[in-house]
Amino acid sequence: MSEIFRKFAHAVSEKVGSVGAFMIAVTVVLAWVVTGPIFGFSDTWQLVINTATTIVTFLMVFLIQNTQNRDNLALQAKLDELIVATGGADNKLVLAEELTDEEFHHLKAHFEKLAKDRKQTPRRGAANGARRRVNETKRPR
Repeated sequence: MSEIFRKFAHAVSEKVGSVGAFMIAVTVVLAWVVTGPIFGFSDTWQLVINTATTIVTFLMVFLIQNTQNRDNLALQAKLDELIVATGGADNKLVLAEELTDEEFHHLKAHFEKLAKDRKQTPRRGAANGARRRVNETKRPR
């Protein structure tokens, strides 16, 4: 069941996030506005748009949240892979999403101190070191 919902949520979020869906929504609202004088701007006329938008919004919250959760999990997995693959990285950060707020504040202070220390003592960056290693392996011997 969850796989069916995942596929459905993904398909709907792709369609709803399109220009065509936006144009349909604008058309519906304009049609509703145009019919206002026909129905005398009655309570029923207002109730129609209010009910429709409430239902659509209620359902879309779940679909959007599902898609956003999946995107966050995918991003987290990619970041975890980079942390694990990077030599010298603190592998404890792979579980950072499970830290308490207090632990996050300590971690932030730790990295701010590291950044400040590095600013005071210039070092060769990891990217420069990686470029250097790649270039060394490409040189003919």
